[in-house]
Amino acid sequence: MLATSRKLASSLFLAVVQAFAQEKAHPCVSCHPAEVKTQPYTAMGVALQLPANQTVLKDVLKKHNKLTLEANGYRYSIESKDGVNTYTVSDGSDSLTLPIRYGFGIGGLGQTFVFEYRGHFYESMVSYYTNLDGLAITVGSERLKPRNLVEAMGRETSDDETYRCFECHSSGGTSQGKLNVDSMRPGIDCEHCHPGANAHREAFLKGKTATLPQKLGSLSAEDMSENCGACHRTWSTVVRMRMWGENNVRFQPYRLANSKCFLGNDKRISCTACHNPHTDLVRDDAGYDRNCQACHSQPNPCPVATRNCVSCHMPKVDLPGSHSKFTDHQIRIVRAGDRYPN
Repeated sequence: MLATSRKLASSLFLAVVQAFAQEKAHPCVSCHPAEVKTQPYTAMGVALQLPANQTVLKDVLKKHNKLTLEANGYRYSIESKDGVNTYTVSDGSDSLTLPIRYGFGIGGLGQTFVFEYRGHFYESMVSYYTNLDGLAITVGSERLKPRNLVEAMGRETSDDETYRCFECHSSGGTSQGKLNVDSMRPGIDCEHCHPGANAHREAFLKGKTATLPQKLGSLSAEDMSENCGACHRTWSTVVRMRMWGENNVRFQPYRLANSKCFLGNDKRISCTACHNPHTDLVRDDAGYDRNCQACHSQPNPCPVATRNCVSCHMPKVDLPGSHSKFTDHQIRIVRAGDRYPN
């Protein structure tokens, strides 16, 4: 028992030291210490995890040893073998085992895995879902009927889809429609959202005049929506691709733009008016009351309640197949029995 406690304490101490060293070595820490302290550990900062740092699976497998699921006549298992997280699919006679190369997503919702197999990228047929604390079919793949082990392993992604996945979940590995995993950095870093940040840093370190990257706070609500929508989907993207129904609840810029109060030129209703991308998402409904009151400042603007505004006016919606609820950013008066508005 004492030996176990010492080992755990040593492990925790090492983790703290490594985190501290990483923070101190961050190129932006001298001028932006607050952002450096928090952003790398946000959902965006860990949007992609590589084998050496797959903390979501590491924690889950400490508790379960192995994750299993039977679906479509196949058996799936995820476990750690010799320090490597592996994904196995079996049809009872044969099996296919691959190392989990990339973990997409965060612990709060779950994680989907991406493999490289015979020169192609595949999205895992099953994913880990936090609310289930287990495996289930990956959202979007529910209707697929695999005919062999490779198809049962996962869905082959096109070059364009693969590029877009890595472009939004990592940094530095995509350019001009091409993917370069050798230069890729996991998660979203400064340069990803602040183009020119790297050049600014290099100039600063050399004592030269450093051109400042554009501050996102200077953008209009419309431009901010387009900026964030590059990954979270813009209004025009959703309409063009006809992504109707509850599936579009996760496309926040589209949903927000559908709100009657979204005019496009009022910064009080832009993405960063409510969300600081350098810190974890605020999940306390009351934490957004001040944002609502920035526009609805008159006494008692709501006849129902005076706090927790978003709990009524931005309802939680089940995303089909995701085993998760998403906050609907289409601000409105919600009445019992109302259909989901597109």
